[in-house]
Amino acid sequence: MAAPQSVSAVFSAYASFATTMMLIRSLTNELLPAKFISLLSSIYVYFFGSLSSQTKFVIDESSGLSPNEVFQAADIYLRTIISPSTDILKVHKTARQQNITLSIYKDQEISDYFQNIHLQWQLVCSNDSHDTTTEKRHFELSFPKKFRERVVDFYLPYVLKTAKEVEEKNKVVKIFSQECNDYDDYAGAATWGSVNLDHPSTFDTLAVDPELKQWIIDDLDRFVRRRDFYRKVGKAWKRGYLLYGPPGTGKSSLIAAMANYLKFNIYDLDLTTIYSNSDLRRNLLATRNRSILVIEDIDCSVEIQNRDSGEEYGGYNNKFTLSGMLNFIDGLWSSVGDERIIIFTTNHKEKLDPALLRPGRMDVHIHMSYCSRKGLKVLASNYLGEEATEHDVYREIEELIGDMEVSPAEIAEELMKGEETEAVLGGLLNFLKHKREEKRKEKDEEEEEEEENVEKMVTEK
Repeated sequence: MAAPQSVSAVFSAYASFATTMMLIRSLTNELLPAKFISLLSSIYVYFFGSLSSQTKFVIDESSGLSPNEVFQAADIYLRTIISPSTDILKVHKTARQQNITLSIYKDQEISDYFQNIHLQWQLVCSNDSHDTTTEKRHFELSFPKKFRERVVDFYLPYVLKTAKEVEEKNKVVKIFSQECNDYDDYAGAATWGSVNLDHPSTFDTLAVDPELKQWIIDDLDRFVRRRDFYRKVGKAWKRGYLLYGPPGTGKSSLIAAMANYLKFNIYDLDLTTIYSNSDLRRNLLATRNRSILVIEDIDCSVEIQNRDSGEEYGGYNNKFTLSGMLNFIDGLWSSVGDERIIIFTTNHKEKLDPALLRPGRMDVHIHMSYCSRKGLKVLASNYLGEEATEHDVYREIEELIGDMEVSPAEIAEELMKGEETEAVLGGLLNFLKHKREEKRKEKDEEEEEEEENVEKMVTEK
């Protein structure tokens, strides 16, 4: 009989203890404020941890349709803290970089310490379930759970700040193009591929009248320093330029000079690959701040407006329209992103829809004309040295070019044909004389044809 009594006593004691604990818990909740109880819990977790003492942040490469700045900053920052113990690293160097760059490779881990907090980074890569050729990337940041607020408030801002300083110090201007285009209207952000912009054009080497060059420089400087002004007047922080003129007059060189001057990346948008307004939206939202969006030969792209994507591109009844493009230039979507420059180029301004040309869309219209005497002097100095402008042959060229329609590209091509200044200038002079003679023959032929047409009309009457 002793054993049953013992078991009964144990259950009785347990019931009494449970009742007592419930009573204490009830009295605690009633007598102590909720904030005080929360404080006690936080103190306990801080000193003794919890069942799960680690927390993990997942930092995706994109945030919705836009690039994730935290991911981009982490990618740059981690290059500065790579340790010798890291097993696998990516190694890359471009022709213009002085040093080899090491960066974290997928599935590799990097440790960091910040204010006595141990943090662990890992780059995780996986293939898209819908498109096996597209790789999705994200960083995983692990650290003790009790430091979460300190990581959010201090560590991540420190990563962003450090990455920005490194990027500004080592910035290489890049040119982006549409690496691929997904015509599924429900797809995520568009993908842009990039290479370094190795174009050497600068405002010093640009064959444009000095007054126009200085005006453009002043306009760019004024734009980049007026962030507060744009916010004050309620306008998106962007600037639109239309570059128009004959082929070979330096439109592409001017764009490169602007990018090199501002250290802005270039996004080259090919409208022939755009088949819907949603497609355009994805591509533009995937661009970054402090960039130049370039749409070249816009006059050749006018015909693609209002195209139906049809079943060939996913079956969604959507169109790429002129109004859709204008909405991204100065509509609500234009305010997504800061410090953007939009440049349209055309050989035939008269072919453009007037809706594209009004202020707010294309704020500045720059005529890229044939080579002037001032432009000739810049080219001759760049290719042959300033002493070339003192030659007698140069003065003859200078007189001849004032009345001719010849592009800077044509002049530059002639200046590259030799190394001896006098011989090169002589070749350029002969080229201009020959071109002038051809122009005269064309004019004479046009006049003769016009006279024949007049005589024919008179005879028929």
